[in-house]
Amino acid sequence: MKVKVLQNILDANTQMAQKNQRLLDNHRILALNIMASPGAGKTSLILKTIARLKDKTRIAVIEGDIASTIDADRISDQGVAVVQINTGGGCHLDANMVENALNNLKLNEIDLLFIENVGNLVCPAAFRLGEHKRVVLLSVPEGDDKPIKYPMMFTESEAVVINKTDLMPLLDFDLDAFKRKVIGLNPDVEIFQLSAKTGQGLDPWLSWLEAELKSLRA
Repeated sequence: MKVKVLQNILDANTQMAQKNQRLLDNHRILALNIMASPGAGKTSLILKTIARLKDKTRIAVIEGDIASTIDADRISDQGVAVVQINTGGGCHLDANMVENALNNLKLNEIDLLFIENVGNLVCPAAFRLGEHKRVVLLSVPEGDDKPIKYPMMFTESEAVVINKTDLMPLLDFDLDAFKRKVIGLNPDVEIFQLSAKTGQGLDPWLSWLEAELKSLRA
């Protein structure tokens, strides 16, 4: 019976996620679900991307946290539309939460939507939100073993971002081994290595976003 209830929850979420994606498609908005553990640099990457693209791309953010508006405030300071979702203890966003957030955005004024999920490498992987691409962010200090410990997160994502590469010389992170583990789980995944703090390595990430935007609008 418990398995059936869980399946019902996931089925209902999937149906709502499909509805969200149809809405985004109708407005030709590219939506990315950004997932990572706390402190990996999700907000920093979004802010750096905003700084580089906002003059030519209309960007909005749905910000997911257990509590507070700290990250949403930082994004709002950049002049970008942002909606905060506080889960009150929940370890992930779901499609219903995202639908409510979409109702509070001017969708006809958005090209690129970042959905920053709650910091967690487990729960977010099971819940689609209506996004077009799922991006898992991993920071160098977390270690290169995370694809083995959290395989679903890496299997279900279209892109993997290795962040804080400026710390690579200081830490025992085997980049080649990490890439082998990720590709072993997901041969078609895009892998980017960058530092959201310094901006080093950001160009391939930006080029990928722009290509995805162009493809959606073709």
